[in-house]
Amino acid sequence: MSTTAPAPKKAKKAEGSAASGDGDESRDYDAETQKALEEIDACQNEIDALNEKASEEILKVEQKYNKLRKPFFEKRNDLIKKIPNFWVTAFVNHPQISAILDEEEEESLHFLSKLEVEEFEDIKSGYRIKFYFDENPYFENDVLIKEFHLGSSGDPASQSTPIKWKEDMDLTKRHKQRQSQMKSSRKRAHEQPRTFFNWFTDHGDASADDIAEVIKDDMWPNPLQYFLVPDIEVENGLEGDEDESDEEEGGDAVVVVEEEGEGDDDDEDEEGDDDGGDLEGEGGDGDD
Repeated sequence: MSTTAPAPKKAKKAEGSAASGDGDESRDYDAETQKALEEIDACQNEIDALNEKASEEILKVEQKYNKLRKPFFEKRNDLIKKIPNFWVTAFVNHPQISAILDEEEEESLHFLSKLEVEEFEDIKSGYRIKFYFDENPYFENDVLIKEFHLGSSGDPASQSTPIKWKEDMDLTKRHKQRQSQMKSSRKRAHEQPRTFFNWFTDHGDASADDIAEVIKDDMWPNPLQYFLVPDIEVENGLEGDEDESDEEEGGDAVVVVEEEGEGDDDDEDEEGDDDGGDLEGEGGDGDD
C-alpha cells in the first residue's frame, strides 16, 4: 500500500490569466488552497442565489408601484393638455433630445399632444414609447409607437409604427436632401447624421438606443423639470443680477469713503495753511 499522499485536485485557471510555461490550461493547488477555493465557490453560489431572489422581489415591487403610479401619470397627462406646446418645449430643453431635432422636426412636434411610456407586465422583457399627435400637415398617424422587446434570439430588438407621410412631407427624406445640397454646394454646415424621426425608424441596435433610454428614464418620470428650464435660468439670472448690484453699491460706498477721506486731508491742509498765515501775521505785527 502506497503511503504517498493523493495528488491535489486541479482547478481551472481564471479566464484571461497568464498561461503557464508548458501551456497547460489547469493549475495545481495544494490541498488547503483547493479546499478554500471550493468553499469560496460554494459561498459565491449562495450569493448568486440571493441576488437572483432579490431580483425577483425587486421585480414584484416594481410591478406593484407601476400600477400605483399609473393613475397619477394619466392625471398628469390630462393636466399637461391644458398647457400649449408642453412636450415640444420639454424636448427642446432636453440636451440629448434637442441634439437630434432639426428645425422641421421641431415644428412637427408642436402637434405632439401626449407622451406615454408603457412597460410590459414583467418589465424585463421590454416597453413601448407612445407619441400622440393632433392633426398635422406632416403625417396621417394620430399615434406613433416605438417598442423595445426581446427578440427570438433573446437579444434586445425594436419595431415602430410605419409613418404615413403626407405628400412631399417625409421629414427623413427632406433632411437627407438638405444634407446633400449642403455637401454639393461645399458649404460648411453642421452635419446632423441622426434626427428624431431617423431615430424613430432606426432598429439597428436596440441595446444601445440612448434616446429611448433618456425618454423612458429621464423625460417620462419628470418632464416638468425640462419644461421649466428657461424659468429656472431666469430666476437664477435675476438672483445673480441682484448680487452684482449689491456688490456695485458696496463698491460705490468704498469710493465715497475714500473721497471723504481725501476731503478731510484737504481741509486739514487748508487749516494748517490758515494757522501758518496767522502765525506769520502775528510775527509780522511783532516786528512792527
